[in-house]
Formats: sequence, structure tokens, C-alpha cells
Amino acid sequence: MFRRLIGASVFFTLACGYATAQWDPGNGQWGKSDPADLRVMTWNVRDAICSSNDKDDAFRNWNAVVRIIASMKPDVIVLQETADNSGNGTGSGVDSVQTLTTVAELLLHGGADPFEGGTVGSWVQKYDPNFDMPYIFASSRTDGFNRNLVLSRYPFVDLNGDTRATYDDIPFIGPNGDCAPGGNGGIRGVQISEIDLPDEVYAGDIVILSGHLKAGGGSDDHDERVTAAQNAGYFLHYGLNGAGTGQSDPEGNIFESPSIQTILDEFTPALVMADLNEDEQRNGGTRGPADWFANGCSAGGSNGNDRDLSDMTIDDAREPFTNSRATIGSSKLDYILYQDSIAQIRRAFLFNSSPASANGGIPPELATFPGNPALASSIASDHLPVIMDLILEPAGGSCPADVTGDGVVDASDFFAYLDLFAAEDPDADITGDGTIDASDFFAYLDLFAAGC
Repeated sequence: MFRRLIGASVFFTLACGYATAQWDPGNGQWGKSDPADLRVMTWNVRDAICSSNDKDDAFRNWNAVVRIIASMKPDVIVLQETADNSGNGTGSGVDSVQTLTTVAELLLHGGADPFEGGTVGSWVQKYDPNFDMPYIFASSRTDGFNRNLVLSRYPFVDLNGDTRATYDDIPFIGPNGDCAPGGNGGIRGVQISEIDLPDEVYAGDIVILSGHLKAGGGSDDHDERVTAAQNAGYFLHYGLNGAGTGQSDPEGNIFESPSIQTILDEFTPALVMADLNEDEQRNGGTRGPADWFANGCSAGGSNGNDRDLSDMTIDDAREPFTNSRATIGSSKLDYILYQDSIAQIRRAFLFNSSPASANGGIPPELATFPGNPALASSIASDHLPVIMDLILEPAGGSCPADVTGDGVVDASDFFAYLDLFAAEDPDADITGDGTIDASDFFAYLDLFAAGC
């Protein structure tokens, strides 16, 4: 549906308790250009976040992860490869959900360390006391080594009536031809987080699909991660968005109890934020998980996983100083995909302290990192974080009749809508049912008569 995206900075400043630095990486400022943007971040932290790790302000991975999070200040962050003490080389076994939740609290707020003794020496609020992500979701799904973790500035709330605000994995999906082989989200699951954004700032909310798909270069590994992406994409398309029908699970193929009662509204986008272990998308034309998540059964057409049935957009995040897309070595394994019919992108980028340091771009939270701030990213993890600033519909900012976006509803808007209607443009689908017909035309007439 038509939307006018207007600045909501005043509302955001009233609703939130801290100021945000501006975007100027060359001068060490990595903040949002507009505080009303929603910043999301996905990062495989390679075992740094676990109970047995040394949490001091030292030249080690915990401290580097803490300072980078404090520097980037995401509103929502998805972390992969947490809870693995053996992998970190500081202990044994995988942390329980309860233990990992406590570790996340220490990461953010510091305090006495019940696992290693003493007091935590490095925590996010130490470097920015006004920044917090108090809502924590630690997944119960584990491969026996690690878990996925979601931290949010805003609360997890059931948005679709199935009584759950978070899912450890998608519900079981029945086979559906070539689109979904059936099953769940694979070895570590695909988590769902329904997040309630403040109503005084945003018209809608947001839902995150997060995960860490099967690693490895074998054909079986490829098949496992593609199957997980197909099943999770099916749940997104049919379960969360209703596949253009206006109702969840129209084919009765999602085995969930209680079932979803309402699809996500037109202002609530779904994002995929994950370590996809993607190595196929540009390799010989083989479809990898990013492609399946974005496009559904096929690229183009009307079966994509965006709410308007088009394809989702795959991030093109780059390191600002080198223009590199690689998130590990020379490969891009980590992705954010978004529904561009609902959310617009301000920017997407990678953070790497080495080129940042070489170009005067070290943020103040990292400037005092022990040893050498340029090494913080390589100490933190073998992956780089992917970060995206999204422009969402502001509260009270929608004027669907103003097709031209000039702030006035007049004949030019009416004729602009006629052009869209004649071309069967997806933006002409006022009713949101996936079909452009007379009901959309008369719905627009009602909007036109009402004005703004």
C-alpha cells in the first residue's frame, strides 16, 4: 500500500533515552543518520559469548565483542555460535538456556560473575551507559556445541495470536512440491522473534527469522541448508504473510498448535538475519539458501517471500573503506534479507576495525581497546557483523491516497493511481489480497474521498 515515509526524529527522541551519533565513519562515527531508523545486526561471534570465558577488559574476544556492540548500538542483534565453552577453549560443554541468558545479562550489564568468580570487567553499558538491549531470547535448539541468541531494545510480544512471541524453531512444515521439502529449520533451527516496536514512533512492528544453517562444503551440507531455508521461507510466506490470501496457512500445511490467528499487518516487515553459510548464490548458478529465502519457488513472478508476493531483497552490505562484501575470509556467509515493500533501507554495512583504524574510523568505544584497536575485529571473531539501518513507516505518517507523495491529495494522485491500476502494479493492491481488481479501485476511491 502507498506510504509516505516522513521523519519521526522528534517522536523517537521523546520515546528513547539516549542520543545517537551521526554517520561519519571516516571520523569514527558509526551511528544512525536518523534516530528513527531501526538498526539491526547479525554476527557469528565464534564462541566468544559463553559462561567460562574471561570477561575482563583485556586483549581477548569477549572484550572485543562487547566494545563492537557498544560501538554499533543495534536495536536488535542476532548472535550465532554462542554458549560453546569447548569451542572457545575455556571450558567444556554447551551452556544451558538459563546459563546463556545470565551470560547475556553480564555481557550487557556487568556485575559479579557467577561462573568464573570476581566481577565482570567489560560490559556494553560500561562503554555506553545509556544504551541497553534488555530483552533476551536464548534458543533451546543446539547442535551440541552452540546456540543462537537474540538481544533486543524492544520487548518480544505475540503479534499473530498463536500465544508465542519467540520460537526456538519454525513449526513442522508438510511437504509442498518443490517449494518446501517439509520438516523444520535444520540442525540448529530457524528462530522467530516477534518484536513490539513503540507505537508512538512506528506504525508497525518487526519479526526476525534468525539462524545458523548447516556448515560444510559437501553436497549433503548444501542440501541441508537449502531445505532449512525452503521450509523457513514457506513459513514466512504462508504462515506470517498469508501468501496474499489475507489468512495464515491457507493450504493447511503448517503443523502448529495453537495456530496463527492473524497474519502480520502491512507495516510489519519480516527480516531474515542469519549465518546462512551461503556459498552457492554466485557459484555456478546453484540456488543457495539466500536465494530461496528471498525468492521462494522461483525468482520474479508472484511467489516471492515479500508481503506483496514480490521477492525479498538480499543485502549488499559492504565495508565502507574497502568496499568488500566478505564476512569471513573472501566469502559472504552472513546475510540480512528484508521485505522491501514494507521497509526501506538507509544503508547496510560491515564493520571491520582494521580498515577503520587505517582510515581514522575507530569509534570511541574501541579507542581504548587494550593492545591495538585495529585488531579488535579479528580478535572478536572470524566473521564480521552485518549491520542495516531500516526506514519503517512512522506512526501517523501514512496517507495512502497521496500517491505522488507531495502532501496533497488531488487529481494528480487519482490519475497516478489509475496508471498503477492499469499496469497491474503491486502498489495498486489496496486491499492487500494479492489480486488487483475492482475492489482495489473502489477502495482507493474511498481513500481519495477521505484525503489525509
